[in-house]
Amino acid sequence: MSNRKQRDENIPPGDQRESRRRFLRDGALTAIAVSALAACKRSDAAPPSTAAAGHDMKAAAAAATPSPRERADAMDRLHEAAMKAFPAKTRGKGNELLAPRVVAGVKIFDLTAREIQWEVAPGQFVAAMAYNEQVPGPQIRVREGDRVRVVLKNELSESTAIHFHGLETPNDVDGVPFITQPPVKPGETHSYEFTVPNSGSHMYHSHHNSTKQVGLGMLGAFIVEPKRPRKIEQVDRDYLFILNDGLHGYTFNGKSFPATEPLIARVGEKIRIRYMNEGMMIHPMHLHGLHMTVIDKDGWPQPSPWRCDTLNVAPGERWDVIVDCSRPGTWAFHCHILPHAESDHGMFGMVTALVVQA
Repeated sequence: MSNRKQRDENIPPGDQRESRRRFLRDGALTAIAVSALAACKRSDAAPPSTAAAGHDMKAAAAAATPSPRERADAMDRLHEAAMKAFPAKTRGKGNELLAPRVVAGVKIFDLTAREIQWEVAPGQFVAAMAYNEQVPGPQIRVREGDRVRVVLKNELSESTAIHFHGLETPNDVDGVPFITQPPVKPGETHSYEFTVPNSGSHMYHSHHNSTKQVGLGMLGAFIVEPKRPRKIEQVDRDYLFILNDGLHGYTFNGKSFPATEPLIARVGEKIRIRYMNEGMMIHPMHLHGLHMTVIDKDGWPQPSPWRCDTLNVAPGERWDVIVDCSRPGTWAFHCHILPHAESDHGMFGMVTALVVQA
């Protein structure tokens, strides 16, 4: 018999029960006290660890957040890279002069419409619908009074047609399906023949599913030289801008900066610039450093030429201007709706330059 049992036998029964209750209560209190002490020790130890982790996180965040100067330097590098790339080389060139075949006094221009891949900016290839595999299509240049025949061969996967925008042609060659002709089906060929009625800067483009087809590149310039040129039209160089803002983005002559081409002239030369808007938005064209003298609107001479440095070109419009290249330098030339020309990453889209060489 243990000593503990002996002690319990010497205690009266009522006192034995009270003794056991005190023992259990004291044991529970001791356990609680030990647990609380352990928790206090853990609590006392935790704050230094949490504080250290917080400090490390703040330090890492500070290191990862660039300063204003670092952010500016990063943005400037992108802008500089775009400028240094100009004029960037890309595959394909649009607006190439198309030489006609001449048969019995008729100038015949052959156009084949097909689907291609077009490099709109360096490394940026897009699906295109093109005449003679170029965007814009080849430039047709004739003389007022010429007899012409435009032969369209359709190798697209859908029907199409050609409208001669600005030319006052006979109704049967106006090129609008279900009004003046049936659509030209895939695999078919259709001819448009007429005597060129009015001089000026005009266009040709699809007039069937045209939002898609013109947006993808089915457009071109149709230039008609007058029988009797005006003195103000006597220039050293003749440049053409076809503006578009369709499925290829913001482009000059089918290319986006830095793949656009600069205009080149020498001091003292006069140049003519023909604007044609084949897009769906207005584009105020702004030339730095030199003014433009506006001479024609939609192929028609202005009653009195007038000057500006920013010319608004609406969809379908053609404007002709003369620039007297009197000041040497590289002059920026762009659409002045700025999101059409520049972003945080630098110049893009409707940007080029007039380079006047001394």
